[in-house]
Amino acid sequence: MNLNQEQREAVRHNEGPMLVLAGPGSGKTAVITARTAYLTEKYNAAPSSILVVTFTRAAAGEMKERFLSAAGGKGTRVQFGTFHGIFYGILKQAYGLGSGNIIGDGDRRRLLGELVLDSGMEMEDEKETLDLLEQEISTVKTEQIALEHFYSASCPEEVFRRIYHSYHRRLRQKRLLDFDDLMVCCHELFLKRPDILKRWQERFRYIMVDEFQDVNALQYKIIRMLAAPQHNLFVVGDDDQSIYRFRGAKPEIMLSFQKDYPQAKQVILRKNYRCTKAIVNCSQRLIRENEKRFEKALETDNEQGEAVEIHPFSDEEAQNLYLIQSVLEKTEEGCPANEIAVLFRTNTQSRQTVSKLMEYNIPFVMRDSLPNLYEHWIARQIFAYLRLAKGGRSRSDFLMIVNKPNRYISREALYEKEVTFEALYQFYEEKEWMWERIEKLEDDLKRMGGMSPFAAINYLCCGVGYREYIIEYARRRKIKEDDLLDILDEIQESSKNYRTFEEWCAFIQDYTLMLKRQKNSQDTCGVVLSTLHGAKGLEYDHVYILNVNEGMIPYHKAVLEEDLEEERRLLYVGMTRARKTLHLYYPEKQYKKKREPSRFLEEILGREIG
Repeated sequence: MNLNQEQREAVRHNEGPMLVLAGPGSGKTAVITARTAYLTEKYNAAPSSILVVTFTRAAAGEMKERFLSAAGGKGTRVQFGTFHGIFYGILKQAYGLGSGNIIGDGDRRRLLGELVLDSGMEMEDEKETLDLLEQEISTVKTEQIALEHFYSASCPEEVFRRIYHSYHRRLRQKRLLDFDDLMVCCHELFLKRPDILKRWQERFRYIMVDEFQDVNALQYKIIRMLAAPQHNLFVVGDDDQSIYRFRGAKPEIMLSFQKDYPQAKQVILRKNYRCTKAIVNCSQRLIRENEKRFEKALETDNEQGEAVEIHPFSDEEAQNLYLIQSVLEKTEEGCPANEIAVLFRTNTQSRQTVSKLMEYNIPFVMRDSLPNLYEHWIARQIFAYLRLAKGGRSRSDFLMIVNKPNRYISREALYEKEVTFEALYQFYEEKEWMWERIEKLEDDLKRMGGMSPFAAINYLCCGVGYREYIIEYARRRKIKEDDLLDILDEIQESSKNYRTFEEWCAFIQDYTLMLKRQKNSQDTCGVVLSTLHGAKGLEYDHVYILNVNEGMIPYHKAVLEEDLEEERRLLYVGMTRARKTLHLYYPEKQYKKKREPSRFLEEILGREIG
């Protein structure tokens, strides 16, 4: 294996701690597998005494395969595994755990759903609520936060604490653990049973950690315990690619490694073997703006390549049309579709691009599950309004919209399977002041019934007051109102090209079927659509990053300086996925609102945009 000087220095490291700073495309996996072989062949380390830890089974499998290939295909007793897999193995030996003691994702989700319902809390969007609740429970466990000091964004504090305690109690009653418990229980085991810890320390004399920038505090504590007393801890990562703060990963852990281990050696893998000089230079200009980082100047011997394209567009429609033409040009020139990646800050942003790819019959693959915009609770309420406007009278549709905005109409008034306005007037015959509200609803529905979908939604928002309802709902739930208003605007925007509700529904059916096919498809032959997070660790010949605007990259929720630094790292990760060409696009208008280009673009260019 041909290694450069820095790689050789890392591979030949024997005992004691070492920090390897591995920039994008610098061959870190090659270093880990080569060092594993070097330990066994040159230093006569027992293969069973080597532990290589990473975050995904795919990454652990790839490293094992590469090691076996280098070793001539012979079996090995070197332990390659994920953090959760290693912790599970330790608990299995200590407590006799089996796979039946680990709660599955589906069962966990159902249990949390039951506990939310038991709490009496309303969920307009069940998925969104449970996603946030799962994340917050994980944060409390992995960051070992005292429950009374944790402030939930998913529900009121007292409700969150009740749900947390009930969730924990139910798991214990059934002798179940979730994935975070594997870590928590392993840490507790080592604290309570130093004899068990000593046995594992004696087994794993050499520990290597891949993607070290992604470890959380508890994982680091356990690994440090395992590595003692020899401290043969070899960690590889890139603080500039630390993008999982929401999972507890912090670049500060990596930045403090040499404080924890003053005797640690350090190597920087500076050579980028992936990107052109143009891409390396632009990405370096961006990431150097971060203050909390190891200073490192990366370089490449690759060709200069095309200049990074930074392109403004009048709106998202123009951005997507230009993207389509560029993709078609590249595929016509012979570029395989799966060597083209289109990246977004969030998966919800890709809907318009997906629709445009469908329109032009361009095959594509989604690395992240794309939530169906038309299954969002706002969309469901709009569809209920439109069905009623077209003459539908189902009780379920009435229940969905009758008090959105609030008309003070009781559920008891909607007692029939098919609701009639005559029955509503009759129910309130002694409350004539309610008749005005019912007449207004009936008149609104009649007006909407004669309009195109776009016009009907516009009337619903402005004439009926649905937009104000969304704003009030966001304030009541302490949600950023722009998040919900953007969803409302995107739903309306998607209806623009359809004359009738029926035509729009036909498109929505096709779109929904396509999403289901994508979810179940094993096909990899198509343009790759991914979030910036989902693209980490991958590389493509041509990369397009869309909507590089303020409020998106950096994301509008990034307020603190550490949030902005993580957003900068996230864009850096996306940029360094590209081997040959990199394209950064931004629309100047979205949903008729002016959008500013990202401040990061000025940092990349080294000057103001304009």
